Amino acid sequence: MSAPTEFAPERMKAFVDAVVAIAMTLLILPLLEAVSEASDEGTSTAEFLAQHSGQLLSFLLSFVMIAMFWMEHHALYQHVERITTPLLWINVAWMLTIVWLPVPTSMLGQMSGDPLQAFLYIGTLTMTQVSTLAGKLYFLRHPDCIDLDADALRRGASGDIAAIILFAIALPIAAWVHVIGYFALVLIAFVGPLERLLLRARG
Repeated sequence: MSAPTEFAPERMKAFVDAVVAIAMTLLILPLLEAVSEASDEGTSTAEFLAQHSGQLLSFLLSFVMIAMFWMEHHALYQHVERITTPLLWINVAWMLTIVWLPVPTSMLGQMSGDPLQAFLYIGTLTMTQVSTLAGKLYFLRHPDCIDLDADALRRGASGDIAAIILFAIALPIAAWVHVIGYFALVLIAFVGPLERLLLRARG
């Protein structure tokens, strides 16, 4: 039996939503295990919060990042009218990065920092953004798949490129400038200005 060449957009979007919800839920599991261990050891609430501050911060950071990625994905795919096989695989790649993110998040919260850890964590965020960009580039080449004008897609693609550039800048800072560490990710707040700069450069 041959594989279908097109897929129902609503089913694909529901699948993505489910994957994102599961990934966001997985982020909290290490903290739930830590609470159980703290209870057995008679640890107070204040001691628990102090001992697991790194886990709490990494959980919040990744939760917010996944939420932002999902909101961007939702804003784009609500206009999609056709899901082709290449577009489905682009979304599978996007979901892979989302499902993988709880692993480096757990490393970030429970292990001592090192450059490889930063590459795994910020590299995962970068690949999520790259797969988002891939979807927009696909839509630009196949406008019949989406009810969105090319200018809007180009603006969105510029925003993705801006985010990728800022992730690329944040990565070595997080890996080797320990006094700053993952606070380098605040650079993402400058996506808007960099996006406008890229658009002006394109004319």
